[in-house]
Amino acid sequence: MTADSRVSLIPQAPEGLSRRARFFVEGHGLRVPHRDLKLFREAWLKQGIPDAEIDRAVVFQERWGGLALPPAPEYEGGPRVLEASVPKGSAADGWRFSAGGSRVSMAHGFMIGPGGEFGIDADRWTPLHASTEGWVEALALASHAGYWAKTITKLKGSAVEDLNLDGFEPVPEVQGLADTWWRGRDSLIALYRGDASGFNAPHCLRAHIYGGLDAWGLTGN
Repeated sequence: MTADSRVSLIPQAPEGLSRRARFFVEGHGLRVPHRDLKLFREAWLKQGIPDAEIDRAVVFQERWGGLALPPAPEYEGGPRVLEASVPKGSAADGWRFSAGGSRVSMAHGFMIGPGGEFGIDADRWTPLHASTEGWVEALALASHAGYWAKTITKLKGSAVEDLNLDGFEPVPEVQGLADTWWRGRDSLIALYRGDASGFNAPHCLRAHIYGGLDAWGLTGN
């Protein structure tokens, strides 16, 4: 396998991210050497992988490949390094490819879905965010909120279902699907439903409540 050894270790945040997420990527991330997937095109075509799906993996690799970010609060930290691999699937079920290897041994993998969703491949495919940008925005928001919050409360299972979100608004930049963020008057709430949905296990529901935030703590933008 061929790696691009000329990549700078200091990452440049891809376009389209919020100011908060750009700071997070460039201030806390690393860019490590990663494979040039264009070199695999002919071999993958011979395996019956559609050209359009190879293009998707190549575009992901060029935008995100080799980016190492601090651990996520859930999912045992998320991918160690964002890295695309050979697409798998079918026209009927949709094509997905890996978003990068796990930090620890996990019962699921991290995948990019047919529509660019970032999710987990558990007992069933479960999109967490509508895009990789959403996943990175969520990481950045968790880092920011964790630093500025006066209190952090973690809930599990049925206690998550009892949360009252009246007066809260969804945080749009995280592009939440199974996982969502909510902004209130002086607090942020992160809801993690991926494991509960992917494994049909309601006890795996998680929520993190970041309290005592001022205007800057609520946004960081």
